[in-house]
Amino acid sequence: MPTPQPRTVVRGSERTCPPKAHAVRPTPPDEPLEVTVRLRPRAAAAGLAPTAFADQPPHTRAYLSRDELDAQFGATPQDVAAVTDFARAHGLAVVSADAAQRRVVLGGTVAALETAFGTALHQYESPAGRYRGRTGPLTVPGPLGDIVQGVFGLDNRPQAEPHFQVRGPGAGAVAARAAGASFTPPALARLYNFPAGADGSGQCIAIIELGGGFRPEDLTAYFTRLKLPVPAITAVNIDGGSNQPTTAQGADGEVMLDIEVAAAVAPGARIAVYFAPNTSRGFLDAITAAVHDKTNQPTVISISWGGPENTWTAGALDQFDQAFQAAALLGVTVCCAAGDNGSGDGVADGQPHADFPASSPYALACGGTRLTAMGPKISSEVVWNEGPNSATGGGISTHFPVPTYQNALKLPKAAKAKAAKPGRGLPDVAGNADPASGYEVRVDGQDLVIGGTSAVAPLWAGLVALLNQKLGKPVGFLQPLLYGSLAGKGGFHDIATGTNGAFAARAGWDACTGWGTPNGTALLAALAAPPRAT
Repeated sequence: MPTPQPRTVVRGSERTCPPKAHAVRPTPPDEPLEVTVRLRPRAAAAGLAPTAFADQPPHTRAYLSRDELDAQFGATPQDVAAVTDFARAHGLAVVSADAAQRRVVLGGTVAALETAFGTALHQYESPAGRYRGRTGPLTVPGPLGDIVQGVFGLDNRPQAEPHFQVRGPGAGAVAARAAGASFTPPALARLYNFPAGADGSGQCIAIIELGGGFRPEDLTAYFTRLKLPVPAITAVNIDGGSNQPTTAQGADGEVMLDIEVAAAVAPGARIAVYFAPNTSRGFLDAITAAVHDKTNQPTVISISWGGPENTWTAGALDQFDQAFQAAALLGVTVCCAAGDNGSGDGVADGQPHADFPASSPYALACGGTRLTAMGPKISSEVVWNEGPNSATGGGISTHFPVPTYQNALKLPKAAKAKAAKPGRGLPDVAGNADPASGYEVRVDGQDLVIGGTSAVAPLWAGLVALLNQKLGKPVGFLQPLLYGSLAGKGGFHDIATGTNGAFAARAGWDACTGWGTPNGTALLAALAAPPRAT
């Protein structure tokens, strides 16, 4: 009998049981399932971080092509082979292997996967429903310890929430418009002075969705009413996800809000929607697929789903962050909603919590405001805060350290925060998000007013598409510029009134609305300006 190989823990794989959840029985050992194994990048020693982009304007940046990204940062054939051999030794099938995306999909029975990764899978009951889960770390044979960076799919608990809120009964789009308290996306684009003479042509906006779907007849009715071209949507199915519309109060509200805002702001852009299951595996695989997509070639990604950092494994946080770093190397901007539950992010422990994936230093975190307009001009704009569960997210990451571009900031500390260690501050930017001043959309045959930072991510994605078109080169990783040479150049409406609970707005950057809401034309002019002499 061969001597068992020493095993090593997969870094960051520890899982805990959520509050109020409990295991009820083991998962049937013969149940089939698939997992995604994430491998180290080829250039692991150098790291993925695009440090060369520090405060470097878009027209001077040298972005990688997707082929170059694959060649420089994909997994090596040797690492893929090592995982393949490991799978076969444990009776697992290699469903697919993609060295460029650094992923190998393995299939097998629950029993085989439990043995392969040193864990036990149980069925759990929780307030959110039933799921298959695990606790503790995962392990692999010692030689795979540096190769395997994550294993996703064993645990299929719902990982994220859509960050949208439907305005209450009796406050549909028609009534809200009559009261002057809601906006179409083009109306907001005008209030935010988005660049004229651009429609996003030549750009592709990728939208990540973890449920729900769209109905073509709704899109036709909505865009016909706006007198805009009806967008042709490309649906990309990931890990069994697909366009599956249900109800307006469900995830369809998220999907339609994202599509309608992005396509109305940038009607010339192509829209690709990546549908995946709402699990850490599905979410990560969808983002990775969008980043590496050589068919649709997105130039900006919009993500309106997320959850508190403490609900993710450390490994998941790092793998998402690596995907966003890869996007930065390509010149792809990743816009993420900062959350709708104030500084606590829906966690009932009295502590501030940052929402992920917005808290990644490589995500453009999008916070929320409440906007009032008088004719063609903004008359008032404050931090969106209608209570702890209807307010913009924002705060300080407890996982990601302060990025270089925020070194000069005086980052705030919440009065009740236990953690003293500084971290990445968010959001970076903001936009109208309060349902009381929300977006007029159409979902499942209904005209609704919807708010939430979910609307801000596609709003900014649409603006980025316009900026890319006008500049002739992607703006890509914006944050070093926002915190550097663009500061004070008039590209933002500073929001200095209001709080999101633990954090208060102030002049300049703050943990409620970042630098503020966009003045699109001024932002374009600042991005197009020649670099300062040194």
